[in-house]
Amino acid sequence: MDVDFLLIALGAAAFFAGFVDAIVGGGGLIQIPALFAAFPNALPATLFGTNKLASIVGTTSAAVQYARRVVIPWRVAGPGAAAALIGSWYGAKAVAYLPPAMLRPLVLVLLVVVATYTFAKKELGQVAREREHRVVPLAVLIGGGIGFYDGFFGPGTGSFLIFLFIRVLGMDFLRASMTAKIVNVATNLAAITFFARNVELFWAFAAVMAACNLCGAIAGSRLALKHGAGFVRKMFLAVVSVLILKLAYDVFLA
Repeated sequence: MDVDFLLIALGAAAFFAGFVDAIVGGGGLIQIPALFAAFPNALPATLFGTNKLASIVGTTSAAVQYARRVVIPWRVAGPGAAAALIGSWYGAKAVAYLPPAMLRPLVLVLLVVVATYTFAKKELGQVAREREHRVVPLAVLIGGGIGFYDGFFGPGTGSFLIFLFIRVLGMDFLRASMTAKIVNVATNLAAITFFARNVELFWAFAAVMAACNLCGAIAGSRLALKHGAGFVRKMFLAVVSVLILKLAYDVFLA
């Protein structure tokens, strides 16, 4: 396949992935299939690592954009990101011992529960009701658990983080999305460190995709900040619904 065409196609996918990821996560739904289509003979670990290289730039940019307009809840974001860094590293290592595909049915069930609960609770995440009690231990549990999941499997990481920050810690959708970006930067960093030391990565393609992902992330985060928690909630439900359809296809039809 022509290299110029590949760069254009992957750049377009990365822009859209950065746009969606900046609002509610789920950019891997776009970027990873695009990489597998472009490099069908490459090792999956190479493509996962390349995806992380491209997405960490956009995720970091989105976190900075949010931080300029929304106060960062560091009591959650700091411990959560530290735990996620460790969890993601060990999750990436665990791939060697257990096939990630085994998680698909469980993740599918969890996403259906998340979507159903969010649809039913229309007030969920509309107004912040943040808790003070046991915030740090809960942030560590969420960051470590979802970090391990992201390093090991990945789909829906941002959506799970947002839902847990809202349901467990009482954030609104906007603050939960911002906090999820900070934690997600840590999971991406840990996974990149592991993959870069153990497999070949497509650095040149990743650089082009990172630039496009960055542009998409800036556009997405600005849109989320402009329209607020209600808009983020709608995007959250849309992305979770697409995740459910994708995983259902993988489990029952692929």
